[in-house]
Amino acid sequence: MNIKSFLIPLLLWSMSANAAPDAQSLLQHADHARGGGLPGIVWEIKLVSRDGDKVSDEQRLEVRAVDDASVAETLEPARFKGSKLLQEGRNMWLTRPGLSKPIPISPRQRLSGEASNGDIAATNYAGDYEAKLAGEEMVDGETCHVLELTARNKRATYDRVRYWVSAKREIGVKAEFYSLSGKLLKTARFDYGNTIEYNGKRIPFVSKMIIRDALIDAETTMNFSSIKVRKIAAAEFDLGQMQ
Repeated sequence: MNIKSFLIPLLLWSMSANAAPDAQSLLQHADHARGGGLPGIVWEIKLVSRDGDKVSDEQRLEVRAVDDASVAETLEPARFKGSKLLQEGRNMWLTRPGLSKPIPISPRQRLSGEASNGDIAATNYAGDYEAKLAGEEMVDGETCHVLELTARNKRATYDRVRYWVSAKREIGVKAEFYSLSGKLLKTARFDYGNTIEYNGKRIPFVSKMIIRDALIDAETTMNFSSIKVRKIAAAEFDLGQMQ
């Protein structure tokens, strides 16, 4: 056997095996564990915020999402019950009982404590950000790809995100959120105690997200439960119906 004909395929295989992963594909896969890229998903979120020693009342929301659309309806506390946040593409509106028409809002506005409006919608980082690999780092003993995410437009929730994605599990475990000027605004950690069925496989799904302010002693904890993957009628995201 010609040694050259043996070594060339071996070299090509070795190069392929050690090639860096595609950053955008890795980001898209990580989105699945936070509601993005699924045929439709429904879940509940409980939010509690702390600012120093002061703890806020718990909020409970039901979120329905598909593709680039989502609607989050407040279930508790009673004084906000029936309020809804509708996101469609890069646009977002607020409605609540008593308002004559929906109010346009920004995904960057704060919903509760450190959580922005965009934080409660299904994660579509692959659509909102350009991703580039920035090396590997260990997080809690786990090897992670570090992704630098740059917003595609000004309607993204954050201008820039540094995102740690587990090399083994392909889920986001840690994030840092920055302003356009490079100022660190917030940090986040993620737990994945839930699972969902998708494409015939059981995959992890986010169970907790803790968002901390980078400058002051304040944080918001979001707990995710009652997750269901199912198709959702387009009418549920109709702004006219919400009015």
